[in-house]
Amino acid sequence: MRNIEALKQRKGTLVKEARAITDIAEKENRNLTQEEKNQIDKTLVDIREMDGDIAREERLQAIEMNRAPAVVPVEERKKEKRSAFFKYIRNGRSGLNPEERALVEDTSGLYMVPEDLDAEIYRELPQINVIRQMATIRQTTRDKVARRGLTEVAMGWGKLETGALVTETTPTPEKDFIYVEDLTGLVKVGKDELMDSDDILAGILANSFAIARANAEAMAFVVGTGHANHQPDGVTLDATVIANYIDLDTADTIVPDDVIDIEYALPAQYKNGASFLWHPTTEGMLRKVKATANYLWTPNIQGSPAKVFDGYSVYNSSDMIVPASTNTDRSIVALFGNWKLGYTIVDRMGMSIQRLDELYAESGLVGFLCHFRVGGGVVRPNAFRALDNNT
Repeated sequence: MRNIEALKQRKGTLVKEARAITDIAEKENRNLTQEEKNQIDKTLVDIREMDGDIAREERLQAIEMNRAPAVVPVEERKKEKRSAFFKYIRNGRSGLNPEERALVEDTSGLYMVPEDLDAEIYRELPQINVIRQMATIRQTTRDKVARRGLTEVAMGWGKLETGALVTETTPTPEKDFIYVEDLTGLVKVGKDELMDSDDILAGILANSFAIARANAEAMAFVVGTGHANHQPDGVTLDATVIANYIDLDTADTIVPDDVIDIEYALPAQYKNGASFLWHPTTEGMLRKVKATANYLWTPNIQGSPAKVFDGYSVYNSSDMIVPASTNTDRSIVALFGNWKLGYTIVDRMGMSIQRLDELYAESGLVGFLCHFRVGGGVVRPNAFRALDNNT
């Protein structure tokens, strides 16, 4: 009878060996050599074979003992994972026994955040990041998600059996991808705080990472430079959105009439649920045009997070630019569009965390490096209309 635990430990050793090769290349800021790639590929083959050996041995031992493997109830398993995770947070890897490490450690040696803490961070994100309040959000287990589209399809009235003809179209399929990008955050926690209860410690981590992540995401969804730069695709840099722009009547100066121009330029099918997005300073400039603007602004409905301009919600983003002659790299100063139909955020569930024991030890702190996977991109450019600074 083979020792299953020994097999699992051997598998863990192989994983660390492969990871060590990539870490060296990363530290030296270079690509993997062909020899290193071959070595990692061979190690991955060995790991897959070992997974098969472990699975077969577990089945054989279960049959020999004339019983099925014990099934741990889902809720009990969640509690075990949560307990092991916070034990790791407080004491590091050395504080876990092999069974506890197996509950929370992934194949790359990182530690998976418990589902309830992961969900808590996701719940806080929409409160901080206005784009998440407006856009469509998809969950995925993949590294990229296809965004497909067809040209508009024509339709006609009448029954086929009475001689009516179907209006022919030649739809052109389109296919592109929204890539899931890597987002890494760092939080430093005092050693005294690590001794707090699990719930208090969870709140500290959730709040710290939610704020930092939301700020990074909010910028990327507006001005991200795309997969080539390992970022989501920002809506203000989308080529088709930019192409559908309307100029300010007067360069560097925005007035309510400019905003009304993009409101009425948006196709009617996207107006139900559409909203405005601009910089808070831009909003201040608009509100100061009192002679023509006052009647367009509606006071907030109690409990509503958004202001209302001409019947449509208004959101602010500090990552939008303000109309000014100094704008050189970007020119879109306002957007009007339907984010639910036009922009998709892709979340790859399952964040991981790594404890940094020594780096901040002199300050009495422990660092935690957290890894998220998220992407975003425009799926219907025609659902937006942009206001250009016209410099």
